[in-house]
Amino acid sequence: MDIHWKDGFKIKVEIQGDAAVLSANREGLLSLAGIMTSLADECAGDHIHLDEYNSLEDGSDEIIIVKID
Repeated sequence: MDIHWKDGFKIKVEIQGDAAVLSANREGLLSLAGIMTSLADECAGDHIHLDEYNSLEDGSDEIIIVKID
């Protein structure tokens, strides 16, 4: 899967109670849109892991985005 991050992107994921809250600046939202578009063309079960050690802001919770049928 081909992923392109927009310069200056900021993305944070936090679990607040029963909700996952995803916050992003413009560049982050465009980057996420690109990830979703790329993942849409992949096979069911393909996925991407994002966390504070892999692209998200410090203190972010992990998010896994999975393509299903």
